[in-house]
Amino acid sequence: MRKKILFLILWLSLLASVSDSRGQSNEQARLVVQTGHSLEVFSVAFSPDGKTLASGSGDKTVKLWSVSTGTELRTLKGHSNLVVSVAFSPDGKTLASGSWDHTVKLWDVSTGAELRTLKGHSLEVFSVAFSPDGKTLASGSGDKTVKLWSVSTGAELRTLEGHSESVESVAFSPDVKTLASGSDDNTVKLWEVSTGAELRTLEGHSEVVVSVAFSPDGKTLASGSGDIKLWEVSTGTELRTLKGHSNVWSVAFSPDGKTLASGSEDKTVKLWEVSTGTELRTLEGHSAWVHSVAFSPDGKTLASGSWDKTVKLWEVSTGKELRTLKATS
Repeated sequence: MRKKILFLILWLSLLASVSDSRGQSNEQARLVVQTGHSLEVFSVAFSPDGKTLASGSGDKTVKLWSVSTGTELRTLKGHSNLVVSVAFSPDGKTLASGSWDHTVKLWDVSTGAELRTLKGHSLEVFSVAFSPDGKTLASGSGDKTVKLWSVSTGAELRTLEGHSESVESVAFSPDVKTLASGSDDNTVKLWEVSTGAELRTLEGHSEVVVSVAFSPDGKTLASGSGDIKLWEVSTGTELRTLKGHSNVWSVAFSPDGKTLASGSEDKTVKLWEVSTGTELRTLEGHSAWVHSVAFSPDGKTLASGSWDKTVKLWEVSTGKELRTLKATS
């Protein structure tokens, strides 16, 4: 279902691009300077120092923003299709982006220069994630595989096969030993990074799994689907199901592991107490589906990216909306 919806978005995006190009040719004398995304925001990520936010969009670009001011710092152009996933390297120097153009790109954060394009997937790249040691990048794709890449050389290290449908999300455990993947086959798989061996399949969701995240201590895994499930990593036991959203697109743990954030089709962000599963707060403000959520490194701020073309920053302790990052002319 998600893939069908995204194909519809792609079609609408192409129509918008054609319309824009026609408009530009008819009004060549008019100069418009615009900042902000012109289409849906699919992914958000904080830099390790918390000063910069990256966002990936249906407008085929990645944007870098100043967290403190909301100023757009830079636009990274190079992908030929939707950018649906972004991730900073642990040292903050490199940004990875995954796109519907079947590629992963690595960028120099300080200059915006494209460092490398990783080619190997035969269909859309839905998710990218750096290993905590920064040496390896994982990517999940519509071709039903997970690929592991050397960050330093761009070489493809290994392909993990086992899912029967698209891989929507990938995440490394904090100790780098395990990789989790969520798929349209309604399952989560755990893999041994060093060998590529499939360790365990977590079954329980009745819909596609579009987001996975490890807790900071690596003991718990969260998965987002029609609902949210928490799993014990060591045994694969389902610990808890969190219900409250209509459909969940993104989950993220706070740096202290006590809170889980989720973004949903119901246009809201919810904060949950991990230990009890209690819903702590609902953040309302977006006018369309919330596709991505991310905590700042200090845990004080939450970012959310939405199909309403905006990124919002929220104060975690109060739920107050701090700032909206959007297109301005």
